[in-house]
Amino acid sequence: MASFVGQPSIKGSTETTRMALLTFAAVGLQVTWGIEMTYCTPYLLQLGLTKSRTSLVWIAGPLSGLIMQPIVGVVSDGCTSTYGRRRPFMVLGSIVVAACLLTLGWTKEIVSAFVAEGEFRKTCTVTLAVLAIYAVDFAINVVQSCCRSLIVDTLPIPKQQTGSAWASRMVSVGHLFGYVIGTMDLVQIFGTSFGDTQFKKLILIAAFSLMFTVGVTSWAVTERVLVSEKDEEPRDGPIKIIRKIFKATIQLPPRIQAICWAQFWSWIGWFPFLFYSTTWVGETYFRYDAPQHVKQSKDALGDIGRIGSMSLVIFSFVTFLGAFILPLLIRSPESERFTHRPPAAIAEVVTKFNKYKPDLYTAWLCGHLMFSGAMILAPFAHSFNFATTLVAFCGLPWALASWAPSTFMGVEVNRLSSTTPTYERFPLSRRNSNPSSSSGTPLTPRSPFPLHLENGLSDDNIASTGELSGLYFGILNIYTTLPQFVGTFISMIVFSILEPGKSPELADDAAPKERLDRDGPNAISVCLFIGAISTVGAAWATKKLRDMQ
Repeated sequence: MASFVGQPSIKGSTETTRMALLTFAAVGLQVTWGIEMTYCTPYLLQLGLTKSRTSLVWIAGPLSGLIMQPIVGVVSDGCTSTYGRRRPFMVLGSIVVAACLLTLGWTKEIVSAFVAEGEFRKTCTVTLAVLAIYAVDFAINVVQSCCRSLIVDTLPIPKQQTGSAWASRMVSVGHLFGYVIGTMDLVQIFGTSFGDTQFKKLILIAAFSLMFTVGVTSWAVTERVLVSEKDEEPRDGPIKIIRKIFKATIQLPPRIQAICWAQFWSWIGWFPFLFYSTTWVGETYFRYDAPQHVKQSKDALGDIGRIGSMSLVIFSFVTFLGAFILPLLIRSPESERFTHRPPAAIAEVVTKFNKYKPDLYTAWLCGHLMFSGAMILAPFAHSFNFATTLVAFCGLPWALASWAPSTFMGVEVNRLSSTTPTYERFPLSRRNSNPSSSSGTPLTPRSPFPLHLENGLSDDNIASTGELSGLYFGILNIYTTLPQFVGTFISMIVFSILEPGKSPELADDAAPKERLDRDGPNAISVCLFIGAISTVGAAWATKKLRDMQ
């Protein structure tokens, strides 16, 4: 039995404002992820790493997610801070991410201050850059884990799909913002102050965006305060935390297990797309469309980043539209009384098609097939326009991939609570809290007794209630990160076979024999093709989930 005091609340006079503030941190998270995925691969290639070694660097993403999100989920579940269970981790994590991003952006300058010029300096520069990427990934997973759990903790079941939809919208806003600024020549616009390269300026923007958006969400949301987990038991140690995660993972309820497997197969396909699509579009342009003077550019990193970002701007715009429109056209996984009501301006149109609206299970299944169909064509993209079209087409599947798993998991975690009606005691706005009441503060319950959430399973160590959203979302992230190890292994093999040397498009010291070959295979496109095959498995897993309704 866990004891809570207080009322979860969000500043704002309308539901739209409250949902936007609750999920606003997702904008900064996505800006940071987007800039890292867009620029860090070509940045490492420019430092002289081969593609096969660069693919090993990206183990940082799945490794950090595999380790940090479940552990942080469990630790934050038991956090008794007066500021709540999630927000302290969000704020501290964003500060660490910002510091590590600055280290990554100024790696050469930091190393040159301590190491004399030569091969050893190059080695140290690459090493520090890789370590900074690992540190960024570990810290940002702390923030991301708590942001997801904060939504589940704050909203009741009827609002879980709305909250997840708004999170998807904020992700699409972050995507769009990050990729739009990536297409601009920031050095030419702002000069060399605060960074003399495109990469450094984008690093500054990412650091500021994350700290600002997390700060806004932390200011706007008030959490319940955990008084105690189990008065008779000491706080969990590291071994017990790991054992709890393992035990919960192998004893997942059937529907949560099905959600996790659909996510697993899906992310084998999405991982190479998210990390390599910008580089792939830029390389396609350099191979088939770029004039000679562009191929001889001294800033190939900036050129490929800007060119690749142009395609992702279109991708993000499609995702943005999908994130705002699709929730109006898709039925909730809950009953019809929980379905989001569209704005009055389009209510009549939506009503006419209401009986034909697909449920979220079917929409997610179709999203898998759409993504698979697009990426199967990747090896045949021999022009910038075709590659851009394929990337843009994946915007709608990505909107669904960002929205559906969180919705299903949020609903299931709250369903497992035996005290769902207690949500009615916690309004979403401070205006519903009466400061003059006997409680005296929004963090004090209306009744003189703390809130109790009863565990739904006989084994208290892996109790399945709304209080353990951090644990279950951490487990979902395990199924999101494990396929990234698979994707990294596949990418390493493909790169080693098809493009074993240094990047002919980016490496400053690439040998003449490694220069561009229009007829040679593009290794990234092969990785995208393999991922597309895996996504067919995700569609099959999603069908099984739908059949379990």
